[in-house]
Amino acid sequence: MTTIKLHNTKTRKREDFTPIDDKNVRMYVCGPTVYDRAHLGNARPVIVFDVLNRLLRHVYGDAHVTYVRNFTDVDDKINARAAQSGRSIGEITAETTQWFLDDMAAVGALEPDHMPRATAYIPQMVAMIEDLIAKEHAYAAEGHVLFSVESYKAYGALSGRSIEDMIAGARVEVAPYKRNPMDFVLWKPSDDATPGWDSPWGRGRPGWHIECSAMADELLWKEPLRQDRLSDEAKSAPHVFDIHGGGLDLQFPHHEDEIAQSCCANGTDEMARYWLHNEMLQVEGKKMSKSLGNFFTVRDLLDQGVPGEVIRFVMLSTHYRKPMDWTEKKRDEAEKTLRKWMDLTRDLEPCDPAAFKPDQKLIDALADDLNTHLALTYLNALTAQPQKLLDHARWLGFLSDKSREDDAKARAAYTTSFGSGGSEVEAELAKRLDELRQMAMKTKDFSDVDALKAALLAAGCEVRISKLGTEVIAGPTFDPAKLDVLK
Repeated sequence: MTTIKLHNTKTRKREDFTPIDDKNVRMYVCGPTVYDRAHLGNARPVIVFDVLNRLLRHVYGDAHVTYVRNFTDVDDKINARAAQSGRSIGEITAETTQWFLDDMAAVGALEPDHMPRATAYIPQMVAMIEDLIAKEHAYAAEGHVLFSVESYKAYGALSGRSIEDMIAGARVEVAPYKRNPMDFVLWKPSDDATPGWDSPWGRGRPGWHIECSAMADELLWKEPLRQDRLSDEAKSAPHVFDIHGGGLDLQFPHHEDEIAQSCCANGTDEMARYWLHNEMLQVEGKKMSKSLGNFFTVRDLLDQGVPGEVIRFVMLSTHYRKPMDWTEKKRDEAEKTLRKWMDLTRDLEPCDPAAFKPDQKLIDALADDLNTHLALTYLNALTAQPQKLLDHARWLGFLSDKSREDDAKARAAYTTSFGSGGSEVEAELAKRLDELRQMAMKTKDFSDVDALKAALLAAGCEVRISKLGTEVIAGPTFDPAKLDVLK
């Protein structure tokens, strides 16, 4: 059997992955707070852990892996959005949850086995909080319940911080009802305008951290027991699962607080055996920020005609533990590579995915702490074997049925509209755009350039402007009816 090596944040070293029970490998990944569109950085952990999920299922068998990724649908950001928009919280979370699922499907991510919503697990959270109070790890004060960090001696081990350092460096709410500034909220009161549930401490709602502890315990420990999926040895083991993942920004305080809650409630020394964190995303070498004007969502890119598989390719071209820099150059290179793959495999039929077994070289690359860059390099080496390229690319989330259908529709529409003269039309459009750019460089008025570029994008064309020149290419969402007005 393939040995998977993963960098464990908890131990700060690469380790051989050994599951607690190889018949039931369990992974939990923190999901989004659903109040708006997922920005590009939100897609990175989804894509990273989608690859790990695929690898685990290959090595241990599809029936022996359980992957959970949650939705936070009770949060002050959601409450604020509801108050601002005048819409109900339920309407907002239902809409944004579906947005997230649609956008993540577009970047080639498989859906996890479980996608729990926090609001469906309030009783489990209340029960865990009651247990923490009974064990003197938490206390009630002024309608709140807070976790006492001083009651858990290992607090800070995951992030490598002492409580004193955290107090000195963290921006924490110093409320009069806190015994220690680092104590964090497990339950807080709700007014009439805020979502709330009855509890022993009055009407209120859970803090952010408790939801993951309760849902992970329910779905990765209690649920397998009810389904008799754990071995006898695993049934007698403590409430611990195999892998917990998420973005590096969650390491502290979210994951640190999860560990404290879960270990104290369940009487364990650990919550998960292996902790994996992906690094953050940048745009053209700078932190993505609305103030810098480089903030955009996955949907923004999709609506601009950037295929979801291009986003996936760019993400996987950088190792998950390194900062990922989204650049136009990388996007352009990914588009060219994927177009080449599509051109080579367009007329081939993919094999039955249930019967497909990827080459060991590809598996070895991914088993080496998810070396996705090497995996993509291997796929590129298969261009001389188009059938192998097609099947291996599909296994890794590329050249999907949807992308192949989009390609076929675009080619059919393009041929119907322009016949064999399609390339000449592209060249003429590129020439017109370049002429407008040259004129704009002199007049400093780029309005006509922007208008033509926007029209081309709306028609489903890819527009590339570089030092080498201007290029217009009909993309997979090409609509010739919109392009007619440009002739």
